[in-house]
Amino acid sequence: MLERLEAVVHRYDELSKLLCDPEVINDPKKLREYSKEQSDLEDTVTVYREYKEVVQQLKDAKAMFEEKLDEEMYEMVKTEIEELTAKQSELEEKLRLLLLPKDPNDDKNVIMEIRGAAGGEEASLFAASLFRLYSRYAEKNRWKIEVIDANYTDLGGIKEIIFSITGKGAYSRLKFESGAHRVQRVPETESGGRIHTSTATVAVLPEAEEVEVEINEKDIRIDIFCSSGPGGQSVNTTQSAVRITHIPTGIVVSCQDEKSQHKNKEKAMKVLRARLYEKYQEEANAEYAQSRKQAVGTGDRSERIRTYNFPQNRLTDHRIGLTLHKLDQVMEGEIDEIIDSLTIHYQAEQLKKAQ
Repeated sequence: MLERLEAVVHRYDELSKLLCDPEVINDPKKLREYSKEQSDLEDTVTVYREYKEVVQQLKDAKAMFEEKLDEEMYEMVKTEIEELTAKQSELEEKLRLLLLPKDPNDDKNVIMEIRGAAGGEEASLFAASLFRLYSRYAEKNRWKIEVIDANYTDLGGIKEIIFSITGKGAYSRLKFESGAHRVQRVPETESGGRIHTSTATVAVLPEAEEVEVEINEKDIRIDIFCSSGPGGQSVNTTQSAVRITHIPTGIVVSCQDEKSQHKNKEKAMKVLRARLYEKYQEEANAEYAQSRKQAVGTGDRSERIRTYNFPQNRLTDHRIGLTLHKLDQVMEGEIDEIIDSLTIHYQAEQLKKAQ
């Protein structure tokens, strides 16, 4: 582990020199690439330097312990050794986590898709509740949300909504939200007070840059149509809504949220790039997908990952057996505890594999 850490420090120092090189400063691509690489290494270097200081302090304290000391000084040095030993163990654990392979998508923005699944109107209402939950969470993190396409029901539910979340670390925090979310509650549409079970599906895709996914114009078909509102009625007489079909894969993306055809096309292309990026990445990174599956499930939309039980104010994440009795807070966007638990579980699985 120490050899790897020394190599990281060496590369960090090397990057510091490169970033002062006029040739690099005048090359925006290299400057961006080297700056990002150094930024990614910074936490590891900072913790490793602190670790080396603690190791040296511990060595000095143990050397003092060998000398003839009066009782007061003996107790003082003994306490210092105990504290430094605990600090050394804590920093070693941090370094092991920092040396784990980083998900290359962690710093990306997110394209999220929520759809009402089993349960009719109640499933659509729950999909709307989930959209509100993630909107509240984004607000708390000062991330920007932009709706790309949405299909609402007459009662205010959501059959399907696609939206982007822009902000630092958005994908790293939301990537484990993909899957089927099950709700148990008395629907607003139920007069008899019976508890119904419904589901909504969530997909979290890392937003892809144009340079990462090249889309050939010959491979896409673009259809223009009038946008529609709840119940399917036309709300816009101009043909501004856009549907893009990627012919080689059969992926279809629609966008009708903007009044401008150009803006709708731009948003639809963003979603298409994200879906293609996910598809190509899954094919290329089978090993990564397998390790993630072992840790927190596949993230597939058909896999039930979580149950929201409203009568008992209870949330259960089935992948890690986590149960919280504060569903009311969760629905207001308080999901950090769940995300942190999933992340720790995933890191623990990764550490086991690395040993």
